[in-house]
Order: sequence, then structure tokens, then C-alpha cells
Amino acid sequence: MAGNFGGNDEEVISGINVTPLVDVVLVLLVIFLMTAPVLYQSAIKVQLPQAKTGEDSATKPETLAFTIDSDGKVFYKSEQIAIIDIPSKVGTISETQKTEPVMISADQKTAHGIVVELMDQLRSLGLTRFGLNVDRAK
Repeated sequence: MAGNFGGNDEEVISGINVTPLVDVVLVLLVIFLMTAPVLYQSAIKVQLPQAKTGEDSATKPETLAFTIDSDGKVFYKSEQIAIIDIPSKVGTISETQKTEPVMISADQKTAHGIVVELMDQLRSLGLTRFGLNVDRAK
């Protein structure tokens, strides 16, 4: 008979089935991985400029995203970094990432020169497509 451990049918199987536990843990891990970038984005307070033609688009998790606050501090993955340290912090860029736009969220009070300096450092890594986050004007 299949599933019989030994010859005694009345023996209690004392093994623990961990498959449901593993399934639940994997689902929670996927949910955490999908919501983590959203939590990091909202952790840095930035007042984005408004544009009537702005598009509503969520940043994809695999997209490189930088934030510049009103004081000119640059953040990558919610960690403050110096612009000259970007090549060492970002690391190697895959060919797929080079075709995706880099999203820059700069506060409306940020000096234009800081945004250009950030874009220049990213260009040195081979990134040529950039997107600027804005709030859609009502």
C-alpha cells in the first residue's frame, strides 16, 4: 500500500509537513521585495516640481533611481552618497540597465547644476537615458 511506513496501519505519523510554511514565507518575501522600493522612495522628503504634461508612472524596482533633496544631498537606495562616489556605489551596469532610463527625483528647490553633475557622473558609467520625476499638476 502506498504511503504506508511499515506494516502497522495504526502507527501515527509524527513528521511535520513544512511545505505550507515554506509557501507562506516565500509569498511574504515576494510581497516585501515588491513594496521595499516604494517605502524607500517615500522615506526621503522631496517636493517634486509640477508639470501639466507629467505622466503617472511608478518606478520599476530594477530601475536605477536617485533622489536629490532641497539641500542638494543625493540619495541612492535611500542612502546619502557624494556625487563623485556614484561609480563605486552603483557598481557595474548591465547592458539591460543601460537601455532603461535612470529616474531622478529632484526637489523643486534643487540647483540645476547638481542635477547636471549627477547626470554627468551617470553618463560616465554608460547610462544615457534619464527621466525626471514630477508631480502631475491639477
